[in-house]
Amino acid sequence: MTLDPFYLIVSHVSQLELLVPQGVRLVQLRIKDQPDDEVRRQIRRARDFCAVHRAQLVVNDYWQAALDLKCRFVHLGQEDMETADFAALRRAGVHFGLSTHDETELERALSHDPAYVALGPVYPTLLKKMKWGPQGLDRVRRWKAMAGDTPLVGIGGLTPERLPDLFEAGADSAAVVTDIATATNPEARCAEWIKATREYVK
Repeated sequence: MTLDPFYLIVSHVSQLELLVPQGVRLVQLRIKDQPDDEVRRQIRRARDFCAVHRAQLVVNDYWQAALDLKCRFVHLGQEDMETADFAALRRAGVHFGLSTHDETELERALSHDPAYVALGPVYPTLLKKMKWGPQGLDRVRRWKAMAGDTPLVGIGGLTPERLPDLFEAGADSAAVVTDIATATNPEARCAEWIKATREYVK
């Protein structure tokens, strides 16, 4: 499948509702440490809001809730892959993207025929404490060679200024969290990202 080159990631549905109207076409809702009823409330709101704005919603981690709420796309980390029912996701026509950090994880992810694989962090990131150091552009190139036709998402430490190098290395989409979340004006920064990625639309 074809991914939009700008992949916004937010931690709450209120952020999604603020930023998607800027023109976001691909957005992940990444909720952490919330009770199940709150998770489902946010997913339901995000699903309906994205439908109105014609944006593709990707639900992070909560694949069962995504199935129950008839969402069409989920993102799973390596730990989530241990418990995810891939057969059920396929039966329901749910696309899934998978996180990878080393070649073993990449091979495992590709064996599931995902909608995309993600590699990160490409650059140093403040998002969270990670056991992996910056992957760098050479690894982006290697991942793309190994992934072939499977779209590749780069994440971690990205800025609009780094986009040309990222896409030249083979990434199909740039996932953005911190650069927008910590901006003084997230709406304006989101608009900058959208403008910067339009030339990479396939």
